[in-house]
Amino acid sequence: MNTDPIADYLTRVRNAIKANHRVVEIPASNLKKEITKVLFEKGYIANFKFEENGPQGTIKVALKYHPITKIPAIRSIARISKPGLRKYAGTANLPRVLNGLGIAILSTSKGVMTDKEARQQNIGGEVLCYVY
Repeated sequence: MNTDPIADYLTRVRNAIKANHRVVEIPASNLKKEITKVLFEKGYIANFKFEENGPQGTIKVALKYHPITKIPAIRSIARISKPGLRKYAGTANLPRVLNGLGIAILSTSKGVMTDKEARQQNIGGEVLCYVY
């Protein structure tokens, strides 16, 4: 049993990047699928695939690296809102990661989105993680 599946997801991605892996396999959930879609849309991962095997299914994430220097697209990925201490942000105080160079992934009433999209739609929510 895992008490924080989102932290497990982020840790698996972080560990795969440190080990220079091309693909990482993660147990699936609807929230993890949405986070994966946001990471793909913003160019932090190369590709992803949802596989329905077993009761839960898995997400296969293809990590993205620079073709010449082999530097990963994700420099840092950090969990912000934890089960013991939830972090919420209203429309007035949405976080800016690296002064707008990175993204904050939020879980809002209108789905999982970045801080920039939440600012445009004028909604707040739970700050799940920072990526840059």
